[in-house]
Amino acid sequence: MSSTPPLPGPDVPPPAETGREPGADAQAQAPASPAVATTRGAAQREPEPTSGTTVLREMLSSSWLVTVLAVVLALVLSGILIAAADDEVQKAAGYFFARPGDLLSTAWDAVSSAYVALFHGAVVDPSKDSFAAAIKPLTETMTVSIPLILAGLGLGIGFRAGLFNIGAQGQIILGAIFSGWVAFHLDLPVGLHLLVAIVAAAVGGGIWAGIAGFLKARTGAHEVIVTIMLNNIAVYLVAYLLTTSLLKNPGSTNPISPKVPDSAQYPALLGSSFRLHGGFVLAILAAVFVWWLMERSTVGFKFRAVGSNPHAARTAGISVNASYVWVMVVAGALAGLAGSAQVLGTDKVLTADVAASFGFDAITVALLGRSKPLGTFFAGLLFGALRAGGFAMQARTGTPIDVVLVVQSLVVLFIAAPPLVRAVFRLPAPGARAARARRSSTKEVAA
Repeated sequence: MSSTPPLPGPDVPPPAETGREPGADAQAQAPASPAVATTRGAAQREPEPTSGTTVLREMLSSSWLVTVLAVVLALVLSGILIAAADDEVQKAAGYFFARPGDLLSTAWDAVSSAYVALFHGAVVDPSKDSFAAAIKPLTETMTVSIPLILAGLGLGIGFRAGLFNIGAQGQIILGAIFSGWVAFHLDLPVGLHLLVAIVAAAVGGGIWAGIAGFLKARTGAHEVIVTIMLNNIAVYLVAYLLTTSLLKNPGSTNPISPKVPDSAQYPALLGSSFRLHGGFVLAILAAVFVWWLMERSTVGFKFRAVGSNPHAARTAGISVNASYVWVMVVAGALAGLAGSAQVLGTDKVLTADVAASFGFDAITVALLGRSKPLGTFFAGLLFGALRAGGFAMQARTGTPIDVVLVVQSLVVLFIAAPPLVRAVFRLPAPGARAARARRSSTKEVAA
C-alpha cells in the first residue's frame, strides 16, 4: 500500500486551511524520543504503593467486626495459655483419659476466675463495702488510659497520612521534660501555671516528632528508622537531665525530680482518694479536636489525601513534604500531652521511666481503633483496663501479669492480619459480596 499522502479533495482540506504547518501531522505521528516517552509514561503511570503502606492501609480499612473478633480471638487463646500454666490443670491433665471431665472443669475454673479478677480490677469490684471503693478500679482504668488515648490519637493521624510513626515513646518523654521544667522552674499563678506547662509539653513533643518529619521531607529518610533513633536519644536524654540541676531533686541522690507544685498539677476529678485527674478531660477534648481536624478541616483533608495517594495529592497542588512535617508535629504534640499527663497528673514527679511502655502500646491502640478518634478512645480504655486489671488478676489468682502482654501481642497479630481473622471465623473478604453480585448480573445480561 502506498504511503503517499492523499491529494486535497472535497473531503481533505488543503494544508493552508487546517491552520497547521505543513509536516505537523508527520511530526505528531512520529515516534517520540526515548526520553520524552519515558517522561510521558512516568506522568501517566501511577507508581505502585510500597508494601508497608499497603499493609497499613489494609489494617486501617478492616471492618469493626474483624476488629472485635480479633480481640475475642486474643482472649480465647490467652485463656488457653492461662489454663496451661495453672498447676491444678496440669495435675488433671495427668489422668485425663481416666476422668476427662476433671480437666475441663479445672481449666474452666482457672480461666473464668482469672478473667473475673481482671474485670473486678478494671471495672467494678462488688466485694468492696463502699460505693467509692467499688468503682475505684474503673477510675484506675481511666487514669491509665489517658496517655494511651493521647499518644494513640497522634499515631492515628500519622497512620492515616501514610506515616508509620513509632516514635511516641520519645515524644512522650520530651513532653514530660518540657512540662516538668516549666512546673519546677516557673512561678506562675494557679491555672496559668498548668496551662503553660501543658503547652510546653505539646511544643516539646511536636519538636521531637517534627525532626523526623523534616528529615523525611528533605532527605527521604524513613520515619520508622528516624523515630526509633529519636526514642533512644530521648531515653538517654531524660536519664542525663535527671542528674543535672535542670530536673534533679536537690534533696535526693536518686535520679528523680522534685514534686510538681500544686499550681501546675492537673486537678483531681473525684477527690484526693482517687488518682483520676483532669488529663482525662484533656483526652476527651483531644479526641474531639482530632475528629474535627481530620474530618472537617482543610488541613485534615490534605493529610488524608497524602495518605491515600501522595502522587495524586502532589498533582492536585498539595505540598506532600510540608504535609509530612505538619503531620509529625501534630502527632508529636498529642504524644507530648501524654507526657504531661504522667508528670503533672498521675505521678506528679519526673523519672526516667515516665513513658513506661505507653508509646509502644499506643501503636496497638491506634491500630485497634482503626486510627479514628472514637475507636482510639475506646481502644485506649480497653488497654487501660488490661493494665489496671492485670495486677488484680495476678494478686488474686496467681496468674502471671505477662498474660496481659500476651493478650496485647495477640491483638496486634490479628489486627495486622485481617485475612487470618476472616479465615478463622469464615467471614467473606471485603467486596466479595459485591463481586458476586456483579458476576451474577453479568451472567443474567449475557443470558
